Amino acid sequence: MHEAPGLVLLRAPDSAATIKGLVALTSHPRAALVLILSFAAVWLAGCTASLGPGYSVDKQEIQVEFAADPQPLIHISAEYHLRNNGNQPLTSLEIRLPGRRRFHFSAPQVTWDSRSVSLVTSPDNPRNVAIPFSEPWTVNATHTMSLAVEYRPYTAGEDGSGENRLSFTSDSFFLPAEGWSPQLIPARGAFATGGIPPDQWLLSVRVPQGFLVHMSGKQSKPSRSGREQIVRAEQRPSSGYPFIVAGRYSSTSLKAGPETVNVWSRTAQISGDLRLAADELVRTLQAYNSMFGNRTDELHKLWIVECPVVANCFTSRASYYAGLISEGNAKPTAEMASADTVMADWSSGTPEIAAGAGPSLASSWLGYGQNPGFYEQSPPLSALPAFAAARGRETVQGPQVRTATIRRALQLIPTRGADSRKPEDDAVIRAKSLLFFYGLQDRYGQDLCNKALSHMLYARRGGGFDLADLIAAFEEEVHQNVAEFVRQWMKHPGVPKEFRTRYENAAAAAANNSNAVIPKETTP
Repeated sequence: MHEAPGLVLLRAPDSAATIKGLVALTSHPRAALVLILSFAAVWLAGCTASLGPGYSVDKQEIQVEFAADPQPLIHISAEYHLRNNGNQPLTSLEIRLPGRRRFHFSAPQVTWDSRSVSLVTSPDNPRNVAIPFSEPWTVNATHTMSLAVEYRPYTAGEDGSGENRLSFTSDSFFLPAEGWSPQLIPARGAFATGGIPPDQWLLSVRVPQGFLVHMSGKQSKPSRSGREQIVRAEQRPSSGYPFIVAGRYSSTSLKAGPETVNVWSRTAQISGDLRLAADELVRTLQAYNSMFGNRTDELHKLWIVECPVVANCFTSRASYYAGLISEGNAKPTAEMASADTVMADWSSGTPEIAAGAGPSLASSWLGYGQNPGFYEQSPPLSALPAFAAARGRETVQGPQVRTATIRRALQLIPTRGADSRKPEDDAVIRAKSLLFFYGLQDRYGQDLCNKALSHMLYARRGGGFDLADLIAAFEEEVHQNVAEFVRQWMKHPGVPKEFRTRYENAAAAAANNSNAVIPKETTP
């Protein structure tokens, strides 16, 4: 093997003596520790034997069958071929089922090598269930586990919980790319492994003839079986989380630049209205590209799909910022079902689709496949999709949207000087978090803000990001102490006085330019 000029190839140390020699190379204890851990990591990566308990998923297939009569049902069956590839026998296997706060389903039926088994609550995590084995699962032994569950339509309040569970009709349904499929949990213990799907597995869906189907993975041509059709899709890591959208939809495909917008509606739509909505969507996408960087080539297609049951289509998180970015609209009108698919409420008409879908579209840059903890993000980063949506509305509707959005948020925030000992409530924190990003843009300018956000997302792709990553990205772009700016905004009650004055003063607001760099705010 020839080494490229200027490239140093790390090789695993041959023995403990090598590590001892590394320590002698430096008198700085921290540097020595870094070197030891680096070489140890390389050595561990080269090991073929497992260092702890674990198992592999050698083969996996999930089948989804939709039945319309006598009542709509979604039957899901999953089969897993498992092998103990760890260093010790296993006594149980943990599974995370879909959350009942979002999904309405029957008790799962599970078999282990074709024998029915009972599920118990995991003693280590009450969110999980476990299969306790009557006999230990020995090293290198293989087993087959099957799991079947039925999803049923949900009527709000039927169980007294008041939760907004997902529902569907006899002619359309969707399973979003989050939470609907069972998740195998790694084994417990030091250096434990397990639960990772194979690099290639099959997701198939059986639906009535005439249904349109859009799903994750490389989709095959439908095959017919009586009055039904079967669509299969090969899933790979690049496919993201599995999802399915299907129904008796009317489809319209619109081309706008490099983007293709596929509109699926349950009723025929006016062509002119669709064209206007598609153009606005594309302009919104272009605004997001400028903020976060371009999406991959695979995401040049977008699906906007009418919700099967609007009342049970959106999660509560979709409504957190709806009233701030759209005057008089405190309810969500769209939410991502996948990285390229938005479920939308069309009750207000086709022209409102772009405005309603804005926050959800931003999620396809910030959430799916890029930030594993996206939906658990804390303020102020939890407001980033709403800020992006407001920027998108500004691109489509004009610069007046910016001032109106800021003033709407300011009305929810008490002026500084109020009782600082009283914690700010959630509505105030959300409004303040949204305004924080406007404050960043005022301080450093829109172009530098775009560069910093793009840099952060690129650097942290797939690994998640937090406030420290945001600060680091901005400081690299602006070469200033951004941490102090963040502290002044988020560690004090209310918003900085200069910011409030700027937008509550009519003359200043009219003269404000969103691309201008505003002088540094003073410490309150």
